[in-house]
Amino acid sequence: MSGAPILILIGGIIGTELAPYPSWATLPIASMVTGLALCTIPASLLMKRIGRRYGFIVGVAVAALASLGAAYAIMHHNFLLFCLAATLIGGNIAFVQQYRFAAAESVESPHTAKAISFVLLGGIAGGYLGPEIAKRTIDWLEYGKYTGPFIGLTGLYLLTAILLFFLRDVKYKESEATGEERPLPVIIKQPLYYTALLAGVISYGIMSLLMTATPINMHILCGFSLEDTAWVIQSHVIAMYFPSLFTGYLVNRFGLFKIMASGVLILLVCLGVGLIAAKLLHYWLALVLLGVGWNFLFVGGTILLTQSYRPVERFKSQALNDFVIFGIQAISSLSAGTLIYFGGWEMLNYLSMPLLAVMLLVLLLRPRSKHS
Repeated sequence: MSGAPILILIGGIIGTELAPYPSWATLPIASMVTGLALCTIPASLLMKRIGRRYGFIVGVAVAALASLGAAYAIMHHNFLLFCLAATLIGGNIAFVQQYRFAAAESVESPHTAKAISFVLLGGIAGGYLGPEIAKRTIDWLEYGKYTGPFIGLTGLYLLTAILLFFLRDVKYKESEATGEERPLPVIIKQPLYYTALLAGVISYGIMSLLMTATPINMHILCGFSLEDTAWVIQSHVIAMYFPSLFTGYLVNRFGLFKIMASGVLILLVCLGVGLIAAKLLHYWLALVLLGVGWNFLFVGGTILLTQSYRPVERFKSQALNDFVIFGIQAISSLSAGTLIYFGGWEMLNYLSMPLLAVMLLVLLLRPRSKHS
């Protein structure tokens, strides 16, 4: 989980230096998310064929090569090659997103919420480690500024590949793994499924829009230092995953509906703080609230999703869910650069409000599940 924070922190800054037009500055980040969206279905189908372990290893091996490619692209000031490398790094994130489903499959149903929450705790380390590597290795190599972070990222990916060799694939009982497999349209039409999908779309869409624009708005447009910008991004990413220490317990204690609705309300407060003023403390608080609200809504949506399909249907149901979510995230990331330059920070916040209102309405009207 360290690759995305590195690209989020410096991808837009590198894009500003390499891109032929200022509005293309966030294209590397959008490319990362596009790679994520494009690889969601192939990642799921590949793991269905060769298993979770080897599927995860394939993803991280490609990302290691892509990180080297990113460093090479920066050395030679090749914007298109850098975007391609970011796309492949994003492709690995599609595999990383399957970690939460692998965790859910490894435990009995009553422990699903805790398992999904705990596996996302890796984001705390990633949220700190990624930006910290970027800050400390920016001038690490003589081949060019910003090449060091991607060489360091390559090392992390190789370490991950070694760790993944110890992963054991979960074997379902024959009675669970077989049985009638429903068509995908039937699964999608269930209130549980489309509510979970909408929660993922809105949580990731809004989070990505604001998070992608923050480094450019703070560092490039408002003149904050890279250290201050990195602190805000680090705090945001940690806030995304730190609640996972207790999100599972809160879901079991209060129910999915209340936790997901709380996530929506926290995101609304985030937008309010973002509109107050453009000072460092406001950016920090808004991005922390953005992380916490995302966690409650996205983790809740993931738990809800696991209740909507049978074990034999899991790969195609998960693949479609992630494809739609991260396709929307790619659009958000791609539009962030244009919106921040031509509409300003306030526009991003105002555009997000109607989406949260729709999400809250759907949650209020949603049929209760067994964990509501």
